[in-house]
Order: sequence, then C-alpha cells, then structure tokens
Amino acid sequence: MTTNARLRTLVELADTGSVRAAAERLVVTESSVSSAISALSAEVGTPLVTRHGRGVRLTPAGEHYAEYARKILGLHTEALLAARAEADPEHGAVRIGAVTTAGEFLIPDMLASFRVHHPGVVLRLEVAPRGLIWPMLARHEVDLVVAGRPPDELRTARVRAVSPNALVVVGAPDAGAGFDPARVTWLLREPASGMRATCAALLERLDIAPPSMTLGSNGAVVAAAAAGLGVTLVSRQAVRRELDAGALVELPVPGAPLDRPWHIVAQPDPTPSTRLLLEHVLAVPELGWRAPRS
Repeated sequence: MTTNARLRTLVELADTGSVRAAAERLVVTESSVSSAISALSAEVGTPLVTRHGRGVRLTPAGEHYAEYARKILGLHTEALLAARAEADPEHGAVRIGAVTTAGEFLIPDMLASFRVHHPGVVLRLEVAPRGLIWPMLARHEVDLVVAGRPPDELRTARVRAVSPNALVVVGAPDAGAGFDPARVTWLLREPASGMRATCAALLERLDIAPPSMTLGSNGAVVAAAAAGLGVTLVSRQAVRRELDAGALVELPVPGAPLDRPWHIVAQPDPTPSTRLLLEHVLAVPELGWRAPRS
C-alpha cells in the first residue's frame, strides 16, 4: 500500500537527484530510500527512476507520478490543518507563499499585525520567485499566495484581496543625465522571476535590446542600481526608502509606471485559520488591502 512516507521519498529524490541527498533530508538510510522507491515502482508497475551518472533521475513515468505525489502530500497536510483548526482556529496554522518582493516588503507588516490579534496561529512562510510560488498553491503546498496576478491556468484558486502596486524604472541619481533606455544597462532578476518577465515585456514594447546584467535577488538588483551599475524595473514600494533618501531616482520610460496590483490568492475552501488571516487583512485599512471587485 502506498504511504505518505514513500511519496515523500519520491519527491525528495526528484528534488535532489541523489539517493544520498534524499536520505539526508529525510534523516533515513540510503537503503530505506531505495526500498521505498522500489516498492512504489512495483505498485505502479513501471520504473520510476533510472541511473544517471553517479546519481539517479526520474523516468517520464516517475516525473508524472511525482507531480501527483506533491499534490497528494499537499492535500493531506491541508486536510490535517483544516481538521485541527475546525475546533480551534486560533491555534491552527497557515502556510503562506510569497514572491520575493512581497516577502520582503509586504508580508512582515501583515504578519506582525495579524500576530497581535491572533498570537496562537502558527505562520509558515515560503518566499520564492513567481515561477516557483504559484505551482506550490496548485499543489496545495501553501494555503495562500501573495504575489502579482495569478496565472490563467490556476483556475481553482480565488483572489481574496488586492493592493495597489506601481512598477517604476529607477537608477542612481546621475543616471538621469542624458538617460537613454536603449543604451543603459538593465539589471534583471533571476530567470524564474515575474519581475524579469515584466521587464522583458517592457523592453520588447519599446523595441529595444539594451545590455543587461542578471542578479539573484531583489535586494541585489536595488543595491546594484544605487551603485550606478544600471537601471531596473522594480516595485515603488520596494525602493521607497532609497527614493526618499535620494539614493535612487525614478527615470522616465514610455509605458512606465506600470500598474501591477498585489493579489492574495487562496484555495477555494480556506482552512479556518486561513480565513482568520484573510478577514484580518481586509479589516485593517493600514495594511492597504481591499476585497476584489466582482
């Protein structure tokens, strides 16, 4: 019989590509990992992994099965949280996913405000680029996501709250002199970032192909812009302090600022503790959220 432990083993093996690494993450022996995968393969009736150099990789069947395993594990955790919180939402847990900029600049105030009124709720936060966060919601690995507009293929989740957000082009104070967006270096986020995709779309609309530099985080991009390495597209909220201090300036670019509101998106039937958080966010005007227009 398939067990959660075996499914978790497959997921860890998929993530690490190594029996040893999966065993270390799960705190079990390598033979336990191999045994679990063999049992799953026998149950499915086809190999789920194959040797690849010194490690292993999933077969096409294994990759497909692993995606279902993630959903099963996410739903099981969600079911446990919902059941435990039904009797006492004030002592439940909420799993939150956020894109990097939201995790750095929106989430802290939101969670701090919530904890004042609901100190018994356990809050778990995952911060990652857009390309990684939305699949977590689809697989029920988080209860809600704070990010930009949800992807069209995420049909089951619902937008619960929105907040204004403007994307602006910024650079060091001396970047404004003779500024030409086609010649200056553009500082880009990592490939999975939604901000990188939005910036690429802006440059395409401008029909320009300027030099670029990729950096690994929102903080690195902002710091590089302030140091004069180039310009970047960023949420105005994320650079408010730098703009007020004069370390950065907004630069005129056709099509900017861009209106890209923040969204809080949750599962169609939130757990009781998740509903507490959603209700709190909408009830505190200082947090800047409102219910979406129907």
